[in-house]
Amino acid sequence: MELGLEGRIVLITGGSKGIGLACALGFAAEGARVVICSRGQANIDAALRELPGAVGFAADLTDAAAAAALVARVEEAVGPVDVLVNSAGAARRAPVDELTPAAWRAAMDAKYFSYIHVIDPVIKRMAARGAGVIVNVIGNGGKVPNPIHIAGGAANAALMLATAGLAGAYAGRGVRVVGVNPAGTETARIAEGLQAAARAGGVSLEAARGQMLAGIPIGRLARPGEIADLVVFLASARAGYISGVNVTVDGATAPMVL
Repeated sequence: MELGLEGRIVLITGGSKGIGLACALGFAAEGARVVICSRGQANIDAALRELPGAVGFAADLTDAAAAAALVARVEEAVGPVDVLVNSAGAARRAPVDELTPAAWRAAMDAKYFSYIHVIDPVIKRMAARGAGVIVNVIGNGGKVPNPIHIAGGAANAALMLATAGLAGAYAGRGVRVVGVNPAGTETARIAEGLQAAARAGGVSLEAARGQMLAGIPIGRLARPGEIADLVVFLASARAGYISGVNVTVDGATAPMVL
């Protein structure tokens, strides 16, 4: 399927690992000009070895000024961002008894604000040009509460609302905004979730993983590339009438009619 992404400038936050890196590889395969962002330069350097022709910049996106500087730097070095994919940041998972007000705030900083700080300057630039797509990789914990992911789930829920609200506000100015909500995915982050689940349930890591898989009708976790395939499609002209929705990708774990 021709997606029309060749030559498009795609900025992917959290693009050095996991789902973000899988997205970067997917867009590169479509001929897009890929720019990745991560906190650590070492992670960027490692990812760029898999992404010939891509560019990477280090930035702490929990800092609004750093995020704005990143966007300006990308536009100066590469050009105006046609597609923004947010996949940076993840709230720490923890049993509910370990939550504190500081943990709730940290969850919002790590997930919600690390997205909003980049969305704000990018979406305004896109609207001024009359075109652009933003795809937010969020997480199904914002729809289906998980006892070890309540603070992070709250941040996800806020991002889903922001995604829908911004889509409506900017639709008439040529900008689409879409959310993708993966459930369990085979990335390094899954290990932290399993550790928290094991502590909460008083079981081994192996038992916690078995319990997680038992709750997934499809019988396995998602692969990062499967999430990336959807992100790439949603960013393309083939999805030109899709905006303001949050698409769940969870292997039928929580089937529902929306």
